[in-house]
Amino acid sequence: MKKQFALATLTSLIFASSLAFAAETAAPKINPEATPGAIAGATEPAKVKYVDPNPWTHKTARLNRAQLDKLLGHPGKILFVDLRRPDEISKIGGFPIYLSVQAGDVEEGLAYIPRDRQIVTVSIRAHRAGVAGDILLAHGYKVAGAVGVKDYEDEGGSLSKIAIPAPRAAAPADVKK
Repeated sequence: MKKQFALATLTSLIFASSLAFAAETAAPKINPEATPGAIAGATEPAKVKYVDPNPWTHKTARLNRAQLDKLLGHPGKILFVDLRRPDEISKIGGFPIYLSVQAGDVEEGLAYIPRDRQIVTVSIRAHRAGVAGDILLAHGYKVAGAVGVKDYEDEGGSLSKIAIPAPRAAAPADVKK
């Protein structure tokens, strides 16, 4: 009886695992009508909406794409203050014109930030931008809000990418002019 039970259990485990394997390896069917540009039988990575694990605790408003696009319609009235490092800007992209200030240098750089425009602070997911926006608000600046470039891009916005030029070839040291 024990042998029959063990054999039945083993058989059911083998059967269940083969079903699971078949389910994993089966190619998903993609409806080309539902996914523009999809090729029938091909798999596409699922677009997963980013959910920020950190709550927004800043006084500065967090801007979404629609709000930022509205501000971009009046470029003479806004100034982007980008808090990202240069490598982050070149890798991810950003907005066409911006003032680059490192997050830790905002208070020391206040004299360089114009007061006659609305300020939009920028970082990757807006948290550094929120901190900087709060500092600027405390010093009397007009802050329209903070934006994360990844959030903006996730919502369908497009960023400007600046290509880093290749280094110039050095002139030979022995050439005399």
